[in-house]
Amino acid sequence: MSQPPAPMKQMALDIGLAPVPTLDNFVAAGNEAALEHLRLWAGNPMRSPVPTYLWGEGGSGKSHLLRGVREALREQDSRVGWMDASTLHPPEYDEHWDAVLLDDCQLYTAEQQAAAFNWFVNAQNPPHGPARWVLAAADRPPADLQLREDLRTRLGWGHVFQLRALGEAERRSVLRRAADERGVFLSDEVMDFMLTRFARDLSSLMLLLEQLDGYALRTQRAITIPLIRSMLENE
Repeated sequence: MSQPPAPMKQMALDIGLAPVPTLDNFVAAGNEAALEHLRLWAGNPMRSPVPTYLWGEGGSGKSHLLRGVREALREQDSRVGWMDASTLHPPEYDEHWDAVLLDDCQLYTAEQQAAAFNWFVNAQNPPHGPARWVLAAADRPPADLQLREDLRTRLGWGHVFQLRALGEAERRSVLRRAADERGVFLSDEVMDFMLTRFARDLSSLMLLLEQLDGYALRTQRAITIPLIRSMLENE
């Protein structure tokens, strides 16, 4: 009796396709000012300690940018304090940190809010050395955060950038242009499949296109839905 076919891997970029998010692989369309600001701050060891806050809806690239800054600072051998909603029991502030990064602030529990406030105060007014940079992100402007007031007001007093997620028509246009530049044809059927089965933020879609182009060249096949399924099963 024949064995049933093995289930196909889940169609998501977390199966090993995605590299570490960086500032270089962030697609900035519509968010150039925020990206340039972060490049300047992350690339300058004498950076101003004025905090920065990013906000925008899901898929606008907030977490990508924070992780990209973390990688840029690590490349400079800088130490970073990191907290997101999955940091259930945040550690004490470390005075050796060169920056504090706070992601998904809108989801923080009371314990996380207390830790974030402590980190913020210690980063801005450290017992030793210069003030440290604080970079935070959430899905809404600071005034709308349902957080303790002393943390909420501090998050919003520095540089504030709203990140814009592209609409579907804009994503299609950018993706189509990128494919044309690679000499790759994407049918409407393939485009629909990419936009409904994978992460919809532009950086992830551009990464997917790069992976598909490479796989299509290695297998000498056009980019079709069967090719995408084959890549997910074999890569």
